[in-house]
Amino acid sequence: MTSRAEKKPFLLFYHAKTQRHKENAVLRNYALTLASSCLGVRNLGIIFFIFISFTGCQRIREAYGGGQNDTEDQVLAAPVFAVNTISAAGGPIQDYLALSGDITASSAVDVFSDAAGRINRIYVSMGSQVRRGDPIAAVDPSLPGMEYLAHIVRAPVAGTIVALPAQLGMTINQAIPLARISGTGGLEIRLNVAERFISRISLNQSCEITVDAWPGEVFRGSVSEMSPTVDTMTRTMEIKVAVDNPGAMLRAGMFARARIITEHREDVVKIPVGAMISRFGEQYIFTVDYSDPEAPLAIRRNIIPGIIIDGIMEVRQGLRPNEEVVIRGMSLLEDRSRINIVERLAPVSAN
Repeated sequence: MTSRAEKKPFLLFYHAKTQRHKENAVLRNYALTLASSCLGVRNLGIIFFIFISFTGCQRIREAYGGGQNDTEDQVLAAPVFAVNTISAAGGPIQDYLALSGDITASSAVDVFSDAAGRINRIYVSMGSQVRRGDPIAAVDPSLPGMEYLAHIVRAPVAGTIVALPAQLGMTINQAIPLARISGTGGLEIRLNVAERFISRISLNQSCEITVDAWPGEVFRGSVSEMSPTVDTMTRTMEIKVAVDNPGAMLRAGMFARARIITEHREDVVKIPVGAMISRFGEQYIFTVDYSDPEAPLAIRRNIIPGIIIDGIMEVRQGLRPNEEVVIRGMSLLEDRSRINIVERLAPVSAN
């Protein structure tokens, strides 16, 4: 036989459990009555199922020791995103138009003889420097039974012999050139600008010129002439760029690449263009907030972009030099997202 003293703990536990079940039943009945009055009797079964499920899940959480506060802390824990950052740089930036063409002499003159005859002497060779009036060749205009003095063909301008089609013993007339003289006025490049870029070209714009013969060297020039018309076949406009040739390093006939500087600005803020996000008509970036050094935040900031060239972007408004900007891993970021900076990249060149 079980004594009364042995039954007492069990009775107390049973009484407490029964009391808790009665309280839960009262609460469920009250909630069901209130819900049925609002939603109608037809939904009573659904409401009863939801309440039973809710109370059952609650008892399961309590049985495994998981309190409500612990679950909420796990759900509300903010994710941390791994990113790379870069510091904004300050300095100049320039926009340009890239074109290419052949270097030619700014002035070239063909030399003709005033008399027809046979060439019996040539006074110059390729590359010879001549002055105006220097002899180029002697032409004998004699005919069978008639002898004449040799006619001396002279240079009409000073310069360099760049072509010499004349050959000793060759018979010529007044329409055949004996030589070509490149004037001393310097070198130039003739470039064709596409119609859509014409508005960006103006006289005296500076140019940067490179050639394969001198890798790493940058030569200077400027726009000296602009055609008043557009070629209707190619839809291009011809321009001429006067080229500075220090040390006579450049030669006529070389292939050159020219950058015509269309816009230049000083003291601007520059970042890689890949740091900008464009969505729904807005352009913005994410900067780094170190208010809590142990948990930096990504701060969304709208910007106004400017010149974009060679992967570098000018920021006209919304950013200051040396501010840290997220450059990789920002696609999932939101304002004030927690971040983990994996790598800090070197800033863009200030020049």
